[in-house]
Amino acid sequence: MGKRRRSREFALQVLYQLEMTGQDALQALIQLRENFSPDEGEDEFAKRIVLGVMEHRQEIDRLIEGQSENWRLERMTLVDRNILRIALFELLRCDEIPPKVTLNEAIDLGKRFGSDESGNFINGILDRIQNEIIRKPL
Repeated sequence: MGKRRRSREFALQVLYQLEMTGQDALQALIQLRENFSPDEGEDEFAKRIVLGVMEHRQEIDRLIEGQSENWRLERMTLVDRNILRIALFELLRCDEIPPKVTLNEAIDLGKRFGSDESGNFINGILDRIQNEIIRKPL
């Protein structure tokens, strides 16, 4: 498994924990790293994702809600919601990552950690946002 994929998975775990506990983002990063990956050290990409999602969460959530027909954020599973947030942060703020890679990684995360429908759900919303709002070439 690639380093960035592991970073995305770790960021998903941290964002999930933050929603469940309301904990400080930096503290959650440290706590999860110490308890689950002590040998790997600091993960700058995961940290960038978590802090970026938290900083731009209102903008990201507005985009998700605006393009998810009949789905308010509160109705989405925590996993799907946070995968969408990670992907949108990457699409909006990580120009070095091709949009196609971001979309594929988000769909794979949904299939791995979400429900049977997560991959299609995530793909539908991200595809709509990518095509109608962001418009970066795939």
